[in-house]
Amino acid sequence: MAKRRLRTGPTAALPAKPDLDELLRVVRLADPAARRDGDDIVATDVRVCAPVEAEGELTGGELEKVWAVRVAAEGPLPLDFFDRFLAEGLAFRLGGLAVCRGEVSDPADDEESGPAVILPVRPTPEELAPLLEQEEEGIAFTAGDIRAVVVPQKGRPPAVQELLPFATELTAIELRGGEPVKLGALALELSEALNGIAVDRWRFRIDTAEDLLSPASAEEAEEAEESKGPEESKGAEEAEEVVPPAEPASE
Repeated sequence: MAKRRLRTGPTAALPAKPDLDELLRVVRLADPAARRDGDDIVATDVRVCAPVEAEGELTGGELEKVWAVRVAAEGPLPLDFFDRFLAEGLAFRLGGLAVCRGEVSDPADDEESGPAVILPVRPTPEELAPLLEQEEEGIAFTAGDIRAVVVPQKGRPPAVQELLPFATELTAIELRGGEPVKLGALALELSEALNGIAVDRWRFRIDTAEDLLSPASAEEAEEAEESKGPEESKGAEEAEEVVPPAEPASE
């Protein structure tokens, strides 16, 4: 496949050839209705082309070996930049880089964005009160070092199709600040409490808080956990088991 063709659509440039079943699984996090069409995958308004080996020049030499997964529009251009978000989300989850209009980016480097919780109706402050503290401006809330903003959801991400039959006003609770795992845990807690769907910044559904970690970050966290000595791990476990004494009853 010519490089010129690879550049005609957003592309996930990956360091290893992805298994087609795994690729379909990840695409379905963004569009549950995605399906195989030969070695390609067809999703909402786009075709995720089968992985092809490409020259390192595609990523400016950032990757020694490159397997390119191109996202091509099927008919008119996809709505709400779904093709670009799909390529970037694939690159993030599969440990690669995103190439869009000749520009190479690492989705894992973006620390300013965060996950969101998509809801079928706009929640009231009273519904949010058990989990979030409201700020003066009305649409902003906090939970420790995490800031949450309640805004109308632009467009209709395919990942939340199951909400649409009941939706009156798709609403997003955008979460920012804090560590990725803490953000993910709060997103899942909010989605459970408010009957919504937790998604990452590319509108891929998340099922665990660790889904917000790139493969490299997840590997580093796992290695750090394994490097803890027995005494350190034992101390941490004992600290978790400590129950503070009850306050004496007032007379």
